Amino acid sequence: MDGLGAAAHRRREGGTAVSAPGFDVCAPDLPTPGTTTLLEASAGTGKTWTIGALVTRYVVEGTARLDDMLVVTFGRAASQELRERVRTQLVEAERALAGDPDVPADTDLLRLVVGDGDDRELRHRRVLEALAGFDGATIATTHQFCALVLESLGVAGDTDARARLVEDLDDLLREVVDDLYLRAFAYADADPVFSHADALAIARAAVGDPQARLEPADADPATPAGRRVAFAQAVRDELDLRKRRLGVLSYDDLLLQLARALEAPGSPARTRMQERWQLVLVDEFQDTDPVQWQVLDRAFTGVATMVLIGDPKQAIYAFRGGDVTTYLQAARSADRHETLGVNWRSDAALLEATQALLAGAELGDEQIVVHPVSAHHQQRRLVGAPVEAPLRLRAVRRDSLGRGPGTSLAVGQVRPHVARDLALDVRRLLASGATFEGRELEPRDVAVISYRHADLAAAQRALVEAGVPAVIAGGGSVFATPAAVEWLSLL
Repeated sequence: MDGLGAAAHRRREGGTAVSAPGFDVCAPDLPTPGTTTLLEASAGTGKTWTIGALVTRYVVEGTARLDDMLVVTFGRAASQELRERVRTQLVEAERALAGDPDVPADTDLLRLVVGDGDDRELRHRRVLEALAGFDGATIATTHQFCALVLESLGVAGDTDARARLVEDLDDLLREVVDDLYLRAFAYADADPVFSHADALAIARAAVGDPQARLEPADADPATPAGRRVAFAQAVRDELDLRKRRLGVLSYDDLLLQLARALEAPGSPARTRMQERWQLVLVDEFQDTDPVQWQVLDRAFTGVATMVLIGDPKQAIYAFRGGDVTTYLQAARSADRHETLGVNWRSDAALLEATQALLAGAELGDEQIVVHPVSAHHQQRRLVGAPVEAPLRLRAVRRDSLGRGPGTSLAVGQVRPHVARDLALDVRRLLASGATFEGRELEPRDVAVISYRHADLAAAQRALVEAGVPAVIAGGGSVFATPAAVEWLSLL
């Protein structure tokens, strides 16, 4: 943990907060019970590792049992990875406490876990108990723990116990749109105010963000804007009616129902959650949407110890419904505001080059700033590359395509050139004999990231034409594969 520095404390002073960078999971004092700590973490600074380390410290030192902790992240794959990471660190702590010679005990965290020896047997027993009951640990997605709480409330919650959780309601939404669109325009004298495709887009936007206000709320119902707002509200109302009739719930329904159940101070939901969990750790907090934060805030702020770890720079992209406003609201309510200041993934040269471009930039809000971080890897691990620069920005010049200085270039004309240039650059790198950490580079060491799936397909074709094997990871629909066509023919 060298380089992380001492823990910094943040205290409210006349509505503002004083903060200092450098959160140290090995500092003598962990977050004070009943407070909220916001950890700002850039990519590669060890967000998930920090959560696992905090869980291990709390268990080993007897501050909390594993059953007392709620560890939340977003997405099933992420929750499974987090569960495995937490268990791995608990196993490593158990082996260190048991005196396993194969476990390196020279790290700050393991030295802290083992302690001075006076209570080593007690610490070992605590970790063994945590591992024995690990399957019952609440390491889950937001929706999973919402379902768990609502199920435990029984008649005290606003949930039909017979309701079935459905991941995708698009078929039902299409049915609602078809019915409402026909009802509105089938027998109208004039042409429809908006097309059926527009109606489906309006409906998906309204349902995809159910807590959002429909604007302009005061629009004249006779105007096109007013008709769109009225249609969006009608879709919301009708979809809710049909979901109840069919006995189905969406993930957003779970969140909204739990938020309503937590609204009243002293409600059964608040009591149940506060009795169950005294320590709440939230990973990827930048992806939290307003309702998710409302659930966490109502249930735990001022009562449980909350540690929120996220990268506000990612909040500007609104992944998974998260938004900048929610992150900043949580930041203002936090008692401590700290950072993870060491990047454990990238070489120092690459970090320095990236920070030369971005350091100090404000992304969407003056409070979301690209802060500099230090690198754990000080030496270059990529050696012998044709170009020594760790970061390059390449621009397509008009003369590369045989055009004059005043000629405009369409994007469609440039993309094939970019794909070909990329493929040749990768082939040159792989043929150069360059090594990474002493091992010769292979095609699987190279990743191409693109905004559009079509650009990835173009890059893959160009790489294959250049003699570099390449596959597209993820993306696409299983129904668009040759195997799907064969199944269709068979059926």
